[in-house]
Amino acid sequence: MQRRKRLRLATFDYSTPGAYFVTVCARGGACLFGRVASGRNEPSRLGRIVEGAWRSIPRHHPGVHLDAFVLMPNHVHGILWLGRAGQVRPLRLPAVVGAFKARASRIAGRPLWQRGYHERVVRGEAELAALRTYIVENPLRWTLDRDPPWVP
Repeated sequence: MQRRKRLRLATFDYSTPGAYFVTVCARGGACLFGRVASGRNEPSRLGRIVEGAWRSIPRHHPGVHLDAFVLMPNHVHGILWLGRAGQVRPLRLPAVVGAFKARASRIAGRPLWQRGYHERVVRGEAELAALRTYIVENPLRWTLDRDPPWVP
């Protein structure tokens, strides 16, 4: 049996306060969440559910703050800030992302996500600014994707 590649840094504590860049992909890479037209997102019904589930993260996880976010046809990118150290129950990034994925799928009434997610610990203001720009400009790059889903 082939073992899956470990996605998380083995020695990092994912309850450490700070900013995290997160990418979550749709199940099978399917374009479930809408489309991009003229560099702008046009969310589908499922896309609006995903956006709502993302916006609700701070309500379900006090101490998490949202930063830049973009919904793409087959994935989302967002920056999450985990709260201060010393909380009675520390927030852990995998729990927050897992709850977001589960909430969106439950509301949609079907599984939406591929297993796992990609994350990057944001290290400094310059990287944070670059990631915010990447997120905002992501729809503009959609048609430049190497393997757009509409190409046979």
